[in-house]
Amino acid sequence: MTTRQGHPGPTRRSEASRQAILTAAFDLVGEVGYARLSIEGIAARAGVGKQTIYRWWPSKGAVLFDAFLMLTTGPDEQSALPDTGDLEADLKLVLRSTVTELHDRRYDEPMRALNIEILNDPALAASYAERLDAPMKELKKQRLRSAQRAGQLRTDLDLDLAVELLWGPLLNRWLTRSGPLTEEYADALVETALAGLRPYDRGPDDH
Repeated sequence: MTTRQGHPGPTRRSEASRQAILTAAFDLVGEVGYARLSIEGIAARAGVGKQTIYRWWPSKGAVLFDAFLMLTTGPDEQSALPDTGDLEADLKLVLRSTVTELHDRRYDEPMRALNIEILNDPALAASYAERLDAPMKELKKQRLRSAQRAGQLRTDLDLDLAVELLWGPLLNRWLTRSGPLTEEYADALVETALAGLRPYDRGPDDH
């Protein structure tokens, strides 16, 4: 007896189209740059109509953001930062990994395009803050809270400010190309930041 294979249902077809659109957007922005990226081009590469894209996304920036999330945040991406008990070593490991990611040519153009688009699109900026920036910042703050409990950071520390001090200069140097982005720079950044974030040393006559 022959079993007939049914056609994929609407949900599966929709998901396949969505994946094709996001992959096409990510590939195209790396090939032609964000300025030349278009909904028409994405649709042609993905083999769908423009209206299919507009049904799910309001702009090419929104498509690119979802493409970036799909291809860079796997199931383990939102896991906690390493916590070996050695805060300096853990932060150096994380920032060195960030340097490696920022040098990856597959992600350089999409990330730069997203940064520019976020400046000009309040709705996209809000989506970025809610879906990526805030969750990642909370993971970083969780690691710093652990260091506070271990007495490695000041108890009165503003953790939001501490996150900006540690990661902000690295991202700024990458975005502006204002200097070499190296593992040595990442290490120096951690050492310099921690010098101001650790508990104050008290002398024998301090009260």
